[in-house]
Amino acid sequence: MARITLDHIRHAYSAKAKAAGDYALKEVHYEWEDGGAYALLGPSGCGKTTLLNIISGLLHPSDGRILFDGKDVTTLSTEARNIAQVFQFPVVYDTMTVFDNLAFPLRNRHVPEAEVRSRVTHILEMTDLASMANRRAQGLTADQKQKISLGRGLVRSDVNAILFDEPLTVIDPHMKWQLRSQLKRLHRSSRFTMVYVTHDQTEALTFADKVVVMHDGQIVQIGTPAELFERPSHTFVGYFIGSPGMNVMPVTVEGALARIGEQAIALSGVPKLARGAKLELGIRPEFVRLGRDGMAIDIGKVEDIGRQKIVRASFCGQPLSIVLAEDDEIPADARVTFDPAAIGIFADSWRVGMEG
Repeated sequence: MARITLDHIRHAYSAKAKAAGDYALKEVHYEWEDGGAYALLGPSGCGKTTLLNIISGLLHPSDGRILFDGKDVTTLSTEARNIAQVFQFPVVYDTMTVFDNLAFPLRNRHVPEAEVRSRVTHILEMTDLASMANRRAQGLTADQKQKISLGRGLVRSDVNAILFDEPLTVIDPHMKWQLRSQLKRLHRSSRFTMVYVTHDQTEALTFADKVVVMHDGQIVQIGTPAELFERPSHTFVGYFIGSPGMNVMPVTVEGALARIGEQAIALSGVPKLARGAKLELGIRPEFVRLGRDGMAIDIGKVEDIGRQKIVRASFCGQPLSIVLAEDDEIPADARVTFDPAAIGIFADSWRVGMEG
């Protein structure tokens, strides 16, 4: 296990890169704790796999250093970094038994056979593969094969980190839930440093202690699931986390009031604003109150999703989503109020602080 330090890392796939926009991965400077569970979350092309491959040694960064427990490993190979990596598609040896698949990385390092048997038996039990230990991997289902891949990453006790590159993509939805829960339990019992790449917010939020949200080649926020939901640092985080995502609307600000069209909305304080910035108000659909008092809206449709309803409306010409409990009433002449404590003001997409 290792503390991973990303020391001013940048990467471009062209040797001629000069401007920030030329970099697939813009500057990253952060330290990940030994034994932590981290998720790199973002859409395709945001730079998360590039960052994972730099950590593993499959890519050499254009700028900056990678340190494990303070040791510079930037020029070391994946093998020398002592990394285990689990890929999107399961990599197993079909002609070997499940037991031998798990034992392979240990035997390859000449671990004594008694220790091999002990470690593999432990991992078989942890991954619910004990009943098929003597079966050949050929013919197993995709989720069973991916369990073997996960187990092979966990079987070594000496790894510095285990990296997962969208490991549940090929798994059916029901098995995804089971494997996510299993992986979380495995982390709690093993305390390996784990880094998990995904575009699926459910996977990230259920697995990780800290979620690293990436957008357009940069990290826009690192936080717990609660922090990302309650105080998104960037409008992209507000949009990407949550279903539906945060409502974001252009505003003008006068002191502790935000104006959208003819409506004035009270804020919890006075935003600290730079002159000339593009201003937006963000509020989660869960914190928009629907009733007979407040500001006028036009309701377009209501989506019943079981325990909740999502109201899709228009507010001062801007789309507005509202989350209600299944049994909540929707008045004929519905109006809304916003919880001031739940409102964020964003300048050029970044959240600003409030005074007072």
